[in-house]
Amino acid sequence: METIIPIKGKVKFSITLDPGVWIFDDRKVDLTTYFRSKEEKVDELEEYTKSVSRHWSREIQEGATYPPTLKTEKKYEKEKILTGSFGIPLQPFLRNAEPLSDAKALIVETEENEISFNLAEESLILGFSKEGKPLRENGPVHVYFGDGSNKENPITNVKAFRIE
Repeated sequence: METIIPIKGKVKFSITLDPGVWIFDDRKVDLTTYFRSKEEKVDELEEYTKSVSRHWSREIQEGATYPPTLKTEKKYEKEKILTGSFGIPLQPFLRNAEPLSDAKALIVETEENEISFNLAEESLILGFSKEGKPLRENGPVHVYFGDGSNKENPITNVKAFRIE
């Protein structure tokens, strides 16, 4: 099984994806909780202001509290990585490949068939880890729809992404 997946076709830059390094990527999402929560459009400035206000109020009422040690945080993060199921959005990689202006479709090439998506509308999540292990049997990635409608039956055995 090949673990490198190309993005090819009507793109300015043909790029390759290596799911083996995504565990260190900050864009990864936890697949056990990602599809449960609804994405809401959030005003970042408003959220920041509310967060700072809550923190300020708490410090005035309770006094300063010190965060957990860095060692504790690293231990928790390591445990999460060793047991978690993760995915990563495909969209940033498509932007980096820079589809040409006449490109309209994203084709997911698998061992069995090809599945076509509208390039502008579809948000896909690439699952690359299940319970802390890489997807070796029917991987290297599983393709999930952004809304989670195929959460139980993702697209598997992906060989390439082609822009047409």
